[in-house]
Amino acid sequence: MQTPGSQSSLHRANLERVVRAVRLAGSLTQAEIARATGLSAATVSNIVRELKEAGTVEVTDTSAGGRRARSVSLSGDAGIVIGVDFGHTHLRVAVGNLAHQVLAEESEPLDVDASWVDGFDRAEALVGRLVRGIGVGREKVIGVGLGVPGPIDVESGTLGSTAILPGWAGINPRQELSQRLGVPVYVDNDANLGALGELVWGSGRGVKDLAYIKVASGVGAGLVINGQIYRGPGGTAGEIGHITLDESGPVCRCGNRGCLETFAAARYVLPLLQGSHGPELTMERVVELAREGDPGCRRVIADVGRHVGSGVASLCNLLNPSRVVLGGSLAEAGELVLAPIRESVGRYAIPSAARQLSVLTGSLGGRAEVLGALALVLSEMGDSTLLAENSSGVRAPAVMSSVR
Repeated sequence: MQTPGSQSSLHRANLERVVRAVRLAGSLTQAEIARATGLSAATVSNIVRELKEAGTVEVTDTSAGGRRARSVSLSGDAGIVIGVDFGHTHLRVAVGNLAHQVLAEESEPLDVDASWVDGFDRAEALVGRLVRGIGVGREKVIGVGLGVPGPIDVESGTLGSTAILPGWAGINPRQELSQRLGVPVYVDNDANLGALGELVWGSGRGVKDLAYIKVASGVGAGLVINGQIYRGPGGTAGEIGHITLDESGPVCRCGNRGCLETFAAARYVLPLLQGSHGPELTMERVVELAREGDPGCRRVIADVGRHVGSGVASLCNLLNPSRVVLGGSLAEAGELVLAPIRESVGRYAIPSAARQLSVLTGSLGGRAEVLGALALVLSEMGDSTLLAENSSGVRAPAVMSSVR
């Protein structure tokens, strides 16, 4: 037993500080660890050596500022983490090791609105197939990150909107998947996970305040404030799709009129073009045709961009983020949609907020949410759980360092 204030408890606290710094950054040189933790270079060197001998970290030669350095990352062979992303039309699962290498990844079509039982049956089967495929036993699974396309009630853990996922009302997705897989499950909505994915590995790297806007079957936002996902006390922060643009506009699935979603989401936008382009038209095809010069598709995408820009302008005025990252199928349109967004931001946002804002597309594409689910597992794991004491010292599983 460690006594508070004793040498052993202080040593334990320093171990956790080093592990936490590496866990959050992915990999750091020893000098960077010292700066991040406030520990002396000698203390960091001793701790890194101890963690390396215990198999907790891996140390590789690198360079920093033109000088030789040692890069420290948490061990990649101590276990695996799993990301599960439910979209409205797909299921995607990824398996990663603790050096943040994606070992297996697969997606398949899924009508998530149809049946939550079928959705979890499919997810359980796909997880099992991928884990078996990489030759790793289930006992190596440390945890699962789960993304769902709807708001999670913070207190109950249930999906809180019958309008967004009517077939899932009252379901506790974390509890359901945890019972099936027998490991801890961490759950969040897909927009938050997209924000986390882009923040850690994509277009949000190096930024502490950003909004990830996902435009697909619906419209949602993941908000990052001071480097942390902001969920709000009830877990519904970021529902930008239900900002009212026109009180006399179309009736939204939420029951209100003229929500941003009714002017931007695929389910409302596609009917505008299906008369001239056929009933099988998808948003991906609209983007493809627009990039090829189709005038109707270009006009629709520009209109969507201006509407999304109005919502982004409201975010700018309220939260003053430094970056907005656009995700979802619409992001593939590139400047065809980014330029109208910037135009609306310039028109409706406070000038000082607009000047500080950069608007760009995500760099992870459709993988943002599932990679965010992997990161969620590691961000939610306490540092004490990464350090399992034994008689010879410290041994810990590790955390991801670079996406492949």
